[in-house]
Amino acid sequence: MKTIQSAMLLGLVVLFSLGCKKEPINNLSEEESRIYITDHDSTINFSNFHTFNVSDSVAVIQNGGEFHRLNATDSAYIDAVKNLMQSMGYVYLAKDQNPDLGITVNRILSTSTGVISYGSYWDYYSSYWDPFYWGFPGYGYGMPYGYAVYQITEGAVSVDMVDLKDAGNSGKLNIIWTGLIRGSGIYNPDVAQSQVKALFDQSSYLNKSL
Repeated sequence: MKTIQSAMLLGLVVLFSLGCKKEPINNLSEEESRIYITDHDSTINFSNFHTFNVSDSVAVIQNGGEFHRLNATDSAYIDAVKNLMQSMGYVYLAKDQNPDLGITVNRILSTSTGVISYGSYWDYYSSYWDPFYWGFPGYGYGMPYGYAVYQITEGAVSVDMVDLKDAGNSGKLNIIWTGLIRGSGIYNPDVAQSQVKALFDQSSYLNKSL
């Protein structure tokens, strides 16, 4: 009995210490949680591009499917791209005016489902607790269910730049620059400007005014 009580006490101490342990990632603000990734075609001289157009809707890519939509957040990201491109020295043109660059804004959603099994957990840890404490000597612990199903949806925003200038010669639309934003609170019209700016700031070679 003393051995069981000691094990119980040790288990409680361990659980309490784990519960009180500070996890740095849990203390991050939404802004601190965000990741910005950019990449580009290193063979491209971006000084050769002067005009651009931005798609008038956002492509939502979810689990292999795609559809287009335009809500307040989508509009905010499109406007942010347009404003920041102009601030970097590019001229906005309509699609039928043959712009050099075509820019798309995309929302990428990925939903995954998983299963957590409690069976092995309870088989192991229930041995530390004595049913005698509840007045049921000789009994063991059981669990009426052995697993839980969870579902997680992760999201990101991407901005892609397509070379329209060379499309007629190459016969295809080549993506020459891409930026990706991941993290908490990115689907918010209030942060769209700062999120796109972070991508462009990370790609100084795009800025014609420097």
